[in-house]
Amino acid sequence: MGLTLAIRDLRVTGPTGRVLLSVDALDLPEGSLVGVRGPSGAGKSTLLYALGGLLPATGAVRWGDTDILALGEEARTAFRAANVGMIFQDFLLFEELGSADNAALAAMFAPRDRRSATRDAAVANLRHLGLEPGKRPVASFSGGERQRVGVARALAANAPVMLADEPTASLHREAADALINDLVALTRDQGRTLIAVSHDLHLLERMDRVLWVEDGVLRTEAADAA
Repeated sequence: MGLTLAIRDLRVTGPTGRVLLSVDALDLPEGSLVGVRGPSGAGKSTLLYALGGLLPATGAVRWGDTDILALGEEARTAFRAANVGMIFQDFLLFEELGSADNAALAAMFAPRDRRSATRDAAVANLRHLGLEPGKRPVASFSGGERQRVGVARALAANAPVMLADEPTASLHREAADALINDLVALTRDQGRTLIAVSHDLHLLERMDRVLWVEDGVLRTEAADAA
């Protein structure tokens, strides 16, 4: 179900012309679980957002047969909606909505014939993650509950690619470990490609491969960078 990834000569440049991210080449097979680590401010999140087509960049980021950097803005948005689920460190939930409505947000942008299935998937994901869908607003949820809603939302569209930005950063150890177990199981069992930026060694040790980013450059495997 996952997509292969091929990066060539990727560059993200800031407003002053400074290169914020540089990746000469990277190839990942479909269904890979990949961690990205490095010092704070090194460019890890920039890499993740570039992979999602959320930043202006040059070069090529090819998911399967599609180079998202070669697409126009509208086509890129459509590709991301159909193929990429994102888990944000800051949750980005609508506080006044309940868990089911937040998790099913993708249904608003899905083709009409997929909306019902997307809502059903959101509810199923919430229950799998230990949350019973209800109308209680997520403003009253704990950090762990909010992040689980975020994971359910990212999975609801049945996207082949998952991009996660520090998914356990706001959680205590027990909640973080529970989320790691669920995230790894839900992505690996369904053959999704997962790329997760994290400082959490408990998460990184569950990945197939860990990459190292420093000073805006994807340098080497993390094990070699220590």
